[in-house]
Amino acid sequence: MIDFYYWPTPNGWKVSIMLEECGLDYNLIPVNIGRGDQFKPEFLKISPNNRMPAIVDHDVEGQPVSVFESGAILFYLANKYGRFIDPTPLGQKTCLEWLFWQVGNQGPGAGNLSHFVNYAPGDEAYSKSRYANEYNRCLGVLERQLEGQEYILEDYSIVDMICWPWILIAKPLGQALDEFPNVAQWRNRVKLRPAVQRGVDVGKEFRRSAPPTDEERKILFNQTGEITTRL
Repeated sequence: MIDFYYWPTPNGWKVSIMLEECGLDYNLIPVNIGRGDQFKPEFLKISPNNRMPAIVDHDVEGQPVSVFESGAILFYLANKYGRFIDPTPLGQKTCLEWLFWQVGNQGPGAGNLSHFVNYAPGDEAYSKSRYANEYNRCLGVLERQLEGQEYILEDYSIVDMICWPWILIAKPLGQALDEFPNVAQWRNRVKLRPAVQRGVDVGKEFRRSAPPTDEERKILFNQTGEITTRL
C-alpha cells in the first residue's frame, strides 16, 4: 500500500496518473495547501520542501520509504515496478534528461505563468509575459521532440506523465496549441488513456471553486524560510 499525499493540481496529477496506470493500491491523503497542511511537522518529515505530491511506500522490507518531488516519485515507481521506463542504461539516461527538463524548464515556466494568470490577473505585466514566453518556448521544444513519433520518448513513459498535465491546461493559461500540431495531437492521445482520465479525477472534490481568501493567500504566497524553520 502507498500513502499518497496529494492536492488536485497539475503537479499532483503527474503521480496520480502513474498510480492509476500501474493499477497500484494507494491511500489518498489530501493536503490542503490553502489551509497550510503542507507545513505540518508530520508532512515536512515526508516532504521537506513542503510541496506535493509525496508518497510513503509501505510495500518494502523494513521501514516504509518516503519519496518527495514528482520526478523522483515517478522514477522510483517506474524502476520498482518495471513499467513506463526503458531499463537499459541508455534508455534511462534519455528518460532522466527529459524528466530533468520538465522539472527544470517546463514545470517552473508553466507554474509561474499559472500563478500570474490565476492569482494576479492584470498585475505584473512583465512577469506574466516572461513566463508566457518561456511556456511557449517549452512548447516549441516538445513540438520538435514529437516530430514523427507518438510520445516524447519512443514509447509512452513517465516522461509523458510528467509533462502532460501542464499541457492539458494550455488554454486556461492563454496558450493555444494551433502552432504546435504535434503537441496538440500528443495531448489528445494521452488524454484518451483511461488511467490518465482516472488520475486527473483523483480528489476532484477538493478542487478550488473560488479565488483564495486573504488568509489563504498569506499561506500560499510570499513564503520565506522562516515559515518552515519555526514549525
